[in-house]
Amino acid sequence: MLMDQKLLDLFQEQINKEFNSAYKYLGMAAYFQTTPFHGFATWMRHQTQEELEHGMKLFDYVHSRGHCVELLPIASTPTQYASAFEVFNGALAHEQFITRSINEMYRVALEAKDYAAQILLQWYIKEQVEEEKQVQEIIDQFEFAGDNMGNIIAIDHEAGKRRN
Repeated sequence: MLMDQKLLDLFQEQINKEFNSAYKYLGMAAYFQTTPFHGFATWMRHQTQEELEHGMKLFDYVHSRGHCVELLPIASTPTQYASAFEVFNGALAHEQFITRSINEMYRVALEAKDYAAQILLQWYIKEQVEEEKQVQEIIDQFEFAGDNMGNIIAIDHEAGKRRN
């Protein structure tokens, strides 16, 4: 069953956004690799993998609906930041951007009465709640830690335990 063209275009764009997200998180991991915060580097590498999986899920879905995916260019991404706190604030802003994008896709799927797309996008909506929550929790920990480097190292150590 072919998709409405407007919705298909949004899916194509979202595939690109997910792969751009992976690249963005890899850039953040690259930054952390140059710092003592290797736990944060591990966390970002796991996030990179998760974003690739999100992109591939959309990729497979578009093909399952009888369309060919158009792969758009991936934008360059920074690998230098002022602080770990800046990195995670940027990650939260990015996840909020992705949430708005997914919500717009869902709105268009509703208008197109594309029930299959709605079901898939409900998974992404739920996932985005989790994505934002994970990053916000780390930001909250940073705010609580203040300038106490021992606490920040503890946050880094905990972040490095991420396995999903």
